[in-house]
Amino acid sequence: MEGTPRALKWLSAVTGVLFLIALGMVLFYAPEEAVMGNVQRVFYFHVAAGWVGGLAFLVTALAGIAFLARRDPKWDRVAQASVEVGIVFTFINIVSGSIWARPIWNTWWTWDPRLVTATVMELIYLAYVMLRQGIEDPERRARFGSVYGIVGFISVPITFLSIRLLRTIHPVVIGSNDPSAQGAFDMTPAMLQTFMFSLLTFTFVYATLLWHRLRLQNLMERVEQMKMKVFAS
Repeated sequence: MEGTPRALKWLSAVTGVLFLIALGMVLFYAPEEAVMGNVQRVFYFHVAAGWVGGLAFLVTALAGIAFLARRDPKWDRVAQASVEVGIVFTFINIVSGSIWARPIWNTWWTWDPRLVTATVMELIYLAYVMLRQGIEDPERRARFGSVYGIVGFISVPITFLSIRLLRTIHPVVIGSNDPSAQGAFDMTPAMLQTFMFSLLTFTFVYATLLWHRLRLQNLMERVEQMKMKVFAS
């Protein structure tokens, strides 16, 4: 069994260091928000997790296009692995948003456009995983997954634009903000630096997890091939 590639070991180490630095910046470097207090610190990882979710689903759509164009199974593996990572981080985004919302909105959940569209997006990709499991033929499963991943990506820009196009109480982090949005705030330079560093860190986290998930998937396929050879003999 082949070992972990050296590049992946280095990437994992760098990602771990970046995450510790980001955590330190969130807890100690970024100032306490004047109105919301310490609960505002959830914002840095909340937005970063949402960014990773959108990035992961974009990679899934691009991998789907690549598979339909070249019929190379590796792109289907990339799409599947990226969806799984995206689902996890979108869930983190939704849960961390609820933690932030409880003291700010005085409720864990409200039917705000951003919350609804983010949850629908999560359900769309959960359905992607479950529907793939119901298709036995690998070629047909890959084609279905590619088309689904491309069409399903429509939910990502809808989620992003929901708070800019619809009446909402969810604050807009970057760009024009509605002063009436509950939880809206302006970032100091230290807050902005922490925010951008968190986005960078979570991007590294995504790349690291995607690479690990692809290695695991390749190893699982090799095990299945070995089992088939054993049974055939």
